[in-house]
Amino acid sequence: MQSLLRWSVENSTPSTGSPPTTTTNKLDPGIIDHILGKPDAQLMREALIIGVDERQTEDDRLQALDDLEMLVQNIDNANDLEKLGLWQPLHNLLLASDTTDTLKMQTLWIIGTALQNNPAAQLAYLDLDPLPTLLKSLSPTSNSAETRSRALYALSGLLKLNAAAVQQMGVVGGWSALRMCLEDSEIRVRRKTTFLLNTLLLPTSPSQANLQPNISLPTSETAPPPIHANSHASMLSDPSSKEGEEGSLSLLDALISALIEPVPFGVDGEVEKDEEFQENIVRILYTFATSCNGAFSDVQKRSLSGFLGGITTTQGEEPSFGLTSGEWDELSGAVRL
Repeated sequence: MQSLLRWSVENSTPSTGSPPTTTTNKLDPGIIDHILGKPDAQLMREALIIGVDERQTEDDRLQALDDLEMLVQNIDNANDLEKLGLWQPLHNLLLASDTTDTLKMQTLWIIGTALQNNPAAQLAYLDLDPLPTLLKSLSPTSNSAETRSRALYALSGLLKLNAAAVQQMGVVGGWSALRMCLEDSEIRVRRKTTFLLNTLLLPTSPSQANLQPNISLPTSETAPPPIHANSHASMLSDPSSKEGEEGSLSLLDALISALIEPVPFGVDGEVEKDEEFQENIVRILYTFATSCNGAFSDVQKRSLSGFLGGITTTQGEEPSFGLTSGEWDELSGAVRL
């Protein structure tokens, strides 16, 4: 502050007399930064430099990464990650074997925030082939529950309305990874997985669900159910979503199994059911049957009709699993043999 006052006095024009003949002194850039603040681009660079610096304490690195996450909440700053060449060093934090779980968690948080509703950032990050790394971060053997949860956040940001990324999921084993998430010991991971799947199923426009006519109804238990070419509905029941694993379940089968016979969760597997998780699955099934014009196989119908048929509601009460009475009737009709 004293430097600022000194500069102001030295460069002020007296109220009387001739103008000073001395050369104007340049203001210290540090003072300018103190007054106006550093540009966001510079703050982002500085934050990531600290975040990737192994010589810094972990607390300082985490604070720097937290600052970067706040900055990329602004979509212009998120787009600047590519212009500043920050995507690669950020992704390298996930690749480094010595990155701690906490640092990985914070890095995934930054990536997920930058990708949210941002097609430009999605394409820039997809160029780094990040799916294998994000999917690896879903594994409970080497990642904490919080890190797995934030990995889903980042994966969700990359996949939403991004057909190129969704197409790569089958190639890198993405659907199998999400099937495993339906049995994760952390219920938050299960919930986020079902929320993501339902989001991917939703048509991106009111007319998209009618782009192509219905495919003929299956004539056998093994025939694929009819699905419109909208959104990503085929990922649930298309044989390709099984990723070549002999005898493996499709995502649709796995969802039905998770609804009817959920794997217990909790530290000691002491909890059997979660209402929000079940509601999310039922919402997926409803979206699949209505918005996507999907059809269940006879085996799936028998399982679902038996389960849903056992759910009774008292007159005047809201139907179960968050569906309105009209939606409940639609879903019940879709699973009726």
